[in-house]
Amino acid sequence: MSKITLPDLPYAKDALEPHISAETLEFHHDKHHAAYVNKLNDLLPGSGLEDKTLPEIILATVEDDSKKVMFNQAAQVWNHTFYWNCMTPTNGGGEPTGDLKGKIEEDFGSYDKFREEFKNAATSQFGSGWAWLVADKVGGKLSIAKTGNADNPLARGQVAVLTCDVWEHAYYIDYRNRRPDYVDTFLDKLVNWDYANAKYKGQDAGVEA
Repeated sequence: MSKITLPDLPYAKDALEPHISAETLEFHHDKHHAAYVNKLNDLLPGSGLEDKTLPEIILATVEDDSKKVMFNQAAQVWNHTFYWNCMTPTNGGGEPTGDLKGKIEEDFGSYDKFREEFKNAATSQFGSGWAWLVADKVGGKLSIAKTGNADNPLARGQVAVLTCDVWEHAYYIDYRNRRPDYVDTFLDKLVNWDYANAKYKGQDAGVEA
Protein backbone atom coordinates (compact mmCIF):
# COMPACT_ATOMS: atom_id res chain seq x y z
CA MET A 1 0.00 0.00 0.00
CA SER A 2 1.33 3.43 -0.88
CA LYS A 3 1.48 6.10 1.78
CA ILE A 4 0.79 9.76 1.17
CA THR A 5 3.63 11.83 2.62
CA LEU A 6 3.91 15.42 3.75
CA PRO A 7 6.21 17.22 1.30
CA ASP A 8 8.84 19.55 2.67
CA LEU A 9 8.37 23.25 2.09
CA PRO A 10 10.35 24.38 -0.98
CA TYR A 11 12.10 27.02 1.17
CA ALA A 12 13.02 27.61 4.81
CA LYS A 13 10.20 28.56 7.17
CA ASP A 14 11.54 32.09 7.56
CA ALA A 15 12.25 32.57 3.85
CA LEU A 16 9.02 34.44 3.07
CA GLU A 17 9.45 36.98 5.87
CA PRO A 18 8.42 39.74 6.33
CA HIS A 19 5.47 38.87 4.07
CA ILE A 20 4.56 35.54 5.68
CA SER A 21 6.11 34.67 9.01
CA ALA A 22 7.90 31.52 10.09
CA GLU A 23 5.21 31.16 12.74
CA THR A 24 2.49 31.05 10.11
CA LEU A 25 4.35 28.43 8.07
CA GLU A 26 5.06 26.36 11.18
CA PHE A 27 1.36 26.15 11.97
CA HIS A 28 0.12 26.04 8.38
CA HIS A 29 2.54 23.42 7.04
CA ASP A 30 3.54 21.46 10.12
CA LYS A 31 0.07 21.35 11.72
CA HIS A 32 -2.70 21.95 9.17
CA HIS A 33 -1.12 20.37 6.09
CA ALA A 34 0.25 17.49 8.15
CA ALA A 35 -3.18 16.83 9.66
CA TYR A 36 -4.72 16.40 6.20
CA VAL A 37 -1.95 13.95 5.27
CA ASN A 38 -2.40 11.94 8.45
CA LYS A 39 -6.20 11.81 8.18
CA LEU A 40 -6.02 10.71 4.54
CA ASN A 41 -3.63 7.89 5.42
CA ASP A 42 -6.03 6.81 8.17
CA LEU A 43 -8.89 6.64 5.66
CA LEU A 44 -7.12 4.79 2.84
CA PRO A 45 -6.93 1.21 4.23
CA GLY A 46 -9.87 -0.81 2.90
CA SER A 47 -11.00 1.96 0.54
CA GLY A 48 -9.81 0.30 -2.64
CA LEU A 49 -7.68 3.36 -3.32
CA GLU A 50 -4.65 2.36 -1.31
CA ASP A 51 -2.29 2.24 -4.30
CA LYS A 52 -3.60 5.31 -6.12
CA THR A 53 -1.72 8.57 -6.52
CA LEU A 54 -3.04 11.71 -4.86
CA PRO A 55 -4.65 13.07 -8.08
CA GLU A 56 -6.21 9.65 -8.72
CA ILE A 57 -7.70 9.64 -5.21
CA ILE A 58 -9.14 13.11 -5.76
CA LEU A 59 -10.76 12.15 -9.08
CA ALA A 60 -12.08 8.86 -7.69
CA THR A 61 -13.80 10.49 -4.72
CA VAL A 62 -15.03 13.87 -5.98
CA GLU A 63 -18.44 12.59 -7.14
CA ASP A 64 -18.89 10.01 -4.35
CA ASP A 65 -20.77 11.43 -1.37
CA SER A 66 -19.80 8.40 0.69
CA LYS A 67 -16.14 9.37 0.27
CA LYS A 68 -16.57 13.12 0.83
CA VAL A 69 -14.30 13.08 3.89
CA MET A 70 -11.57 11.34 1.90
CA PHE A 71 -11.94 13.81 -0.97
CA ASN A 72 -11.61 16.75 1.41
CA GLN A 73 -8.39 15.40 2.93
CA ALA A 74 -6.84 14.43 -0.41
CA ALA A 75 -7.77 17.70 -2.10
CA GLN A 76 -6.40 19.74 0.79
CA VAL A 77 -3.11 17.84 0.68
CA TRP A 78 -2.85 18.59 -3.04
CA ASN A 79 -4.02 22.21 -2.72
CA HIS A 80 -1.48 23.03 -0.03
CA THR A 81 1.42 21.45 -1.89
CA PHE A 82 0.44 23.49 -4.94
CA TYR A 83 0.15 26.67 -2.86
CA TRP A 84 3.62 26.37 -1.28
CA ASN A 85 5.14 26.16 -4.73
CA CYS A 86 3.17 29.16 -5.97
CA MET A 87 5.33 31.34 -3.72
CA THR A 88 9.03 32.12 -3.84
CA PRO A 89 11.35 34.09 -1.57
CA THR A 90 13.38 35.30 -4.57
CA ASN A 91 12.07 37.92 -7.01
CA GLY A 92 8.47 36.94 -6.36
CA GLY A 93 5.30 38.71 -7.37
CA GLY A 94 4.62 41.53 -9.75
CA GLU A 95 4.07 41.16 -13.45
CA PRO A 96 4.25 37.69 -14.96
CA THR A 97 7.17 36.33 -16.91
CA GLY A 98 7.56 33.72 -19.63
CA ASP A 99 4.69 32.47 -21.77
CA LEU A 100 2.14 33.57 -19.18
CA LYS A 101 2.96 37.23 -19.66
CA GLY A 102 1.57 37.34 -23.16
CA LYS A 103 -1.22 34.88 -22.43
CA ILE A 104 -2.49 36.87 -19.42
CA GLU A 105 -2.47 40.03 -21.53
CA GLU A 106 -4.33 38.20 -24.29
CA ASP A 107 -7.00 36.60 -22.11
CA PHE A 108 -7.53 39.36 -19.53
CA GLY A 109 -6.59 42.45 -21.53
CA SER A 110 -3.74 43.41 -19.22
CA TYR A 111 -1.88 42.27 -16.14
CA ASP A 112 -3.73 44.92 -14.12
CA LYS A 113 -7.08 43.45 -15.17
CA PHE A 114 -5.90 39.95 -14.24
CA ARG A 115 -4.70 41.25 -10.88
CA GLU A 116 -8.05 42.94 -10.25
CA GLU A 117 -10.03 39.80 -11.08
CA PHE A 118 -7.75 37.51 -9.06
CA LYS A 119 -7.88 39.78 -6.02
CA ASN A 120 -11.65 40.03 -6.29
CA ALA A 121 -11.97 36.24 -6.36
CA ALA A 122 -9.67 35.88 -3.36
CA THR A 123 -11.37 38.54 -1.27
CA SER A 124 -14.96 37.71 -2.20
CA GLN A 125 -14.70 33.97 -1.51
CA PHE A 126 -17.06 33.61 1.46
CA GLY A 127 -15.51 31.68 4.30
CA SER A 128 -12.73 29.22 3.62
CA GLY A 129 -11.41 28.48 0.16
CA TRP A 130 -9.03 29.27 -2.67
CA ALA A 131 -8.53 31.67 -5.56
CA TRP A 132 -7.09 30.18 -8.75
CA LEU A 133 -5.70 31.07 -12.12
CA VAL A 134 -6.77 28.15 -14.31
CA ALA A 135 -6.55 27.03 -17.92
CA ASP A 136 -9.18 25.02 -19.75
CA LYS A 137 -6.39 22.70 -20.94
CA VAL A 138 -2.59 22.63 -20.93
CA GLY A 139 -1.52 25.80 -22.71
CA GLY A 140 -5.17 26.80 -23.12
CA LYS A 141 -7.41 29.75 -22.31
CA LEU A 142 -6.93 31.32 -18.89
CA SER A 143 -9.62 32.32 -16.42
CA ILE A 144 -10.07 33.04 -12.73
CA ALA A 145 -11.86 30.64 -10.40
CA LYS A 146 -12.62 30.48 -6.72
CA THR A 147 -13.44 27.33 -4.80
CA GLY A 148 -14.85 26.72 -1.35
CA ASN A 149 -13.22 24.57 1.30
CA ALA A 150 -11.23 21.77 -0.40
CA ASP A 151 -12.61 22.02 -3.93
CA ASN A 152 -10.01 22.53 -6.66
CA PRO A 153 -9.58 22.82 -10.45
CA LEU A 154 -8.25 19.26 -10.73
CA ALA A 155 -11.66 17.98 -9.64
CA ARG A 156 -13.30 20.20 -12.27
CA GLY A 157 -11.19 19.07 -15.22
CA GLN A 158 -9.20 22.30 -15.35
CA VAL A 159 -5.45 22.94 -15.23
CA ALA A 160 -4.37 24.76 -12.06
CA VAL A 161 -1.79 27.45 -12.82
CA LEU A 162 -1.66 29.54 -9.64
CA THR A 163 -3.47 29.58 -6.30
CA CYS A 164 -3.81 31.72 -3.20
CA ASP A 165 -5.05 30.07 0.00
CA VAL A 166 -7.73 32.21 1.66
CA TRP A 167 -8.51 29.99 4.61
CA GLU A 168 -7.99 32.18 7.69
CA HIS A 169 -5.13 30.03 8.97
CA ALA A 170 -3.12 31.06 5.87
CA TYR A 171 -2.92 34.70 6.96
CA TYR A 172 -4.51 35.42 10.35
CA ILE A 173 -1.30 35.37 12.42
CA ASP A 174 0.29 37.96 10.15
CA TYR A 175 -2.66 39.96 8.83
CA ARG A 176 -5.49 39.29 11.30
CA ASN A 177 -8.74 40.01 9.41
CA ARG A 178 -7.04 41.99 6.62
CA ARG A 179 -7.45 39.44 3.85
CA PRO A 180 -7.12 42.10 1.09
CA ASP A 181 -3.69 43.11 2.42
CA TYR A 182 -2.58 39.46 2.43
CA VAL A 183 -3.78 39.00 -1.16
CA ASP A 184 -2.00 42.19 -2.25
CA THR A 185 1.22 40.92 -0.69
CA PHE A 186 0.82 37.52 -2.33
CA LEU A 187 0.40 39.11 -5.76
CA ASP A 188 3.01 41.84 -5.41
CA LYS A 189 5.75 40.06 -3.45
CA LEU A 190 5.38 36.28 -3.48
CA VAL A 191 4.01 34.77 -6.71
CA ASN A 192 6.37 32.25 -8.26
CA TRP A 193 5.85 32.88 -11.96
CA ASP A 194 8.41 30.23 -12.93
CA TYR A 195 6.25 27.59 -11.25
CA ALA A 196 3.05 29.00 -12.76
CA ASN A 197 4.61 28.91 -16.23
CA ALA A 198 5.64 25.29 -15.72
CA LYS A 199 2.14 24.26 -14.63
CA TYR A 200 0.58 26.14 -17.54
CA LYS A 201 2.77 24.15 -19.93
CA GLY A 202 1.95 20.86 -18.20
CA GLN A 203 5.39 20.39 -16.69
CA ASP A 204 5.78 18.80 -13.26
CA ALA A 205 8.34 21.41 -12.14
CA GLY A 206 9.99 18.74 -9.99
CA VAL A 207 7.27 18.76 -7.32
CA GLU A 208 4.27 16.63 -6.43
CA ALA A 209 1.41 19.01 -7.20
